[in-house]
Amino acid sequence: MTDGTPSSRDEAVFGRPAGVTGSFANTPNTDRPQPKVAAPDPVLSEAFGRPEGETQTLQRDPHAVPDDDEPEAPEDPWRSPASGVALASPALAEAKPPTPVDPGPKLGLRDLLSGRRVHWWALASLLMAALLVGVFGGLVGRWTAEVATPLNSDSVRLNVDDSDDDDDGTTVTKVTNAMEKAVVTIEVRTGGGGVSGSGFVIDKRGYIATNNHVVSMAASDRSAKLEAVFSDRSRVPARIAGRDPKTDLAVIKVDDVQNLTVSTLGDSSKVKIGENVVAFGSPLGFSKTVTTGIVSAVDQPVPLRPDAESDTDTVVNGIQTDAAINHGNSGGPLVDSKGRVIGVNTAAATPNGGSIGLGFAIPVNEAIPVFDALIKDGRMKHPTIGVSAATVRNDKVFGAQVRDVAQGSAAARAGLREGDVVTSFNGRQIEGSDELTVAVRTSKIDDEVKFTYWREGRTFDGTITPVSD
Repeated sequence: MTDGTPSSRDEAVFGRPAGVTGSFANTPNTDRPQPKVAAPDPVLSEAFGRPEGETQTLQRDPHAVPDDDEPEAPEDPWRSPASGVALASPALAEAKPPTPVDPGPKLGLRDLLSGRRVHWWALASLLMAALLVGVFGGLVGRWTAEVATPLNSDSVRLNVDDSDDDDDGTTVTKVTNAMEKAVVTIEVRTGGGGVSGSGFVIDKRGYIATNNHVVSMAASDRSAKLEAVFSDRSRVPARIAGRDPKTDLAVIKVDDVQNLTVSTLGDSSKVKIGENVVAFGSPLGFSKTVTTGIVSAVDQPVPLRPDAESDTDTVVNGIQTDAAINHGNSGGPLVDSKGRVIGVNTAAATPNGGSIGLGFAIPVNEAIPVFDALIKDGRMKHPTIGVSAATVRNDKVFGAQVRDVAQGSAAARAGLREGDVVTSFNGRQIEGSDELTVAVRTSKIDDEVKFTYWREGRTFDGTITPVSD
């Protein structure tokens, strides 16, 4: 095919059969029998058939009024295959611009006043409001100018008192001036480290009081170097004159130091709760430090146990103070408002590593006999009654229950037996084993002491005579 006309061969293969002019044959198939549709049942025909005279497929509303003037539906190109191509209307029709309106004449002051555009009462109200605003603003401005002060000025002169003052200052200052030269820092250095504490001069020949746990490392290690550092920063070698783990007290000695300032010792039996005190020492290595507070309590039993740096094993009869006491204050003096030493700073409750206002000092009245014995003999003898005890607190009794009585001891001679509960000793109420330890140690050797004990529901009084350990 070259000119668009099919060849006879193509016509024979792809052409229509003879007698067929369309896409489908219009000759009925006579080879098969055709089905015959019977007439519908009269009942069904009446129910579902068209009304008489109706030819449309869908039934019209019988009550609708026909409208002969109904306009003919517009031609729908989607429903009429013969429709031609045409442009559709836009999705959003463009809005027509509004018709311009000529602006009216401007309203001037002349129109307001003479043109009667605004009522006279409105003008009067506006004038009155403007007058009130002006008067109020003027008053506020005048008041602000008279009351408010400028932020900056070049005429201010600071009041500084540079005159001479012969007053020695407050009580704390006076106490510090009188005591600071008698306080020393004690350092112990070994090959593996070292410790530091405090002390105070108690004799012009070079004797210095401190705690046993401050110098324990120097006593146990022969290679340790012990030095006393005075307030002028001078360092002097020191030796241990004597120490006592059962009271946690010690005395060291320096030689060839001239013009020593000696501490004044007071009377700790006269200490009153609430009186002012000053604690001296070198907390955490900061020498020449003072802290102030009050006496919070007296006769507080405070147990001290051995550790890696000390062999101290005792219970101190502490003066409690809220003056800050930290590591390094140990061995320093606790001083009253008249500059007299009333205690030896020894321990503090430090759950968080620092002072919480619970510091304890050994009363100086208990320390003086120990210092005298250590200076004289290098050791201290202690009273003992020969019992071991444990704290007991129940519905029947509070006290120190005897767990063991040494044969031939002072307790055995006094009639104490295992299970007895000591409730008082030498006039001191006993509510635990630590208090009994303090009460025995503060008694005197060979002096008869009264005590009370509980046995099987009954209370007994007795006497006992402590002996030397």
